[in-house]
Amino acid sequence: MHCVINRDDQNLINRINKQPELRNHIESILNIVENTSSNLKKADEAEKQTIEEVRKLGNEVMHSWANNRVEDSTKQLNSENEGLRNKGKRSIKWHTTFGDIKVEEPVFSKDGHLYRPFSHSSGVAGRHCSLPLQRAIVDFGADHAFGKVPKKLQEHYGIELSPSTIASITEEHAAKMVPIANEKKETPNQDGCKVQIGEIDGSMIPIVTVNEESKDKRKNKKLSWKEAKLSIVHQQGSVTPRFGAVFSGSVDDAGQSLLNAAIMSGFGKETYMHSVGDGAKWIALQIDNKFGNQGHYLIDMCHMTGYLYDAATICASDGKEKWVEKQKELLKNNQYKSILDNLKPHMENDYLDDDEAPVRKCYRYINNRPKHLDYKYAIDNDLPIGSGEVESAHRYVIQERLKLAGAWWTDENANAMLALRIIRANDMWDDYWDSMGIAA
Repeated sequence: MHCVINRDDQNLINRINKQPELRNHIESILNIVENTSSNLKKADEAEKQTIEEVRKLGNEVMHSWANNRVEDSTKQLNSENEGLRNKGKRSIKWHTTFGDIKVEEPVFSKDGHLYRPFSHSSGVAGRHCSLPLQRAIVDFGADHAFGKVPKKLQEHYGIELSPSTIASITEEHAAKMVPIANEKKETPNQDGCKVQIGEIDGSMIPIVTVNEESKDKRKNKKLSWKEAKLSIVHQQGSVTPRFGAVFSGSVDDAGQSLLNAAIMSGFGKETYMHSVGDGAKWIALQIDNKFGNQGHYLIDMCHMTGYLYDAATICASDGKEKWVEKQKELLKNNQYKSILDNLKPHMENDYLDDDEAPVRKCYRYINNRPKHLDYKYAIDNDLPIGSGEVESAHRYVIQERLKLAGAWWTDENANAMLALRIIRANDMWDDYWDSMGIAA
């Protein structure tokens, strides 16, 4: 019985036969499928061998593609230019997710100009990392110290790169994300969601400043700490927050970052923003400025309780816990004036500093913030009275990467890495790489 091969199949066979190395790898993959050696009894064994063969196949595909491009680009260059002088060949090697690729390309010259047809047409430079590989590098660099990334690249891609190269690529892309992460958004002309919860707070980042005029820059470094202000917003009942962040920016920038996060989370003309924070006046002012009568600011109960505990050392030295709990109950029922009445008889003399006058300090703190003590409304409407969400977010958005042991950042790189972390936290990672021409 004769097997008839149709024209398409024969063309495919002929094409494969012209690529003996590719044919060998395809046969190796078929051997896995058919288990010709009968030694792949476990799924994990088959998967491991498949990964190895696919990586080899990918590497061979890239080599074959590159050699074909060398030939095609050289022909095109010669057809479009007369009088080119052949300057021999040069090697070019670059890194990809399938390993290192190396080809020999002809080099030409004319009128003092050097022509490298393959390099120019393919967008490849010596020791260049492909965009898919850069995506993997930034993925690792966003979460791990640069010094730990080489082992991960070796494990998953068989690539050897230095920590300095990894840092350079990660920080370069992070810098490109800064304007995306900080883009000013306008409130949409639609109703939006009903209720949002928003919080904003600061976190300190370790910064190193180098004296550029010094001959030995290693010995002329100044270490300091600078604040990054983090915003978190989500709809009431939602577990999907959106984030904003500002590094060394103004309080108005911080307020805008909170508004940006609110808009990404569905804020509109009819949305009510319930914001909780530590009592900092600038936060309350930003809530007023950015949200107007659509927003309200509530002082974090834990922060408020700290003032009460300090005052209790004077007001109720024998029953401190009970006294504080009673004041908290008054707060939860919006009876802050009763707390002021309880504090007033114990007020210290005016000549004492605040550090020595906890009752006076507590009285003044409450008396100056009556608009920000509406705990009853929050409790009745199932809204938080504490700012634990942003404190937790500091750990997994900022500190997890920017406060690693021994890690110090320049202002520029801290700002860029913060933007990178925000892009990832806001699920904008794929959007960024799509804009670079690398889809997921």
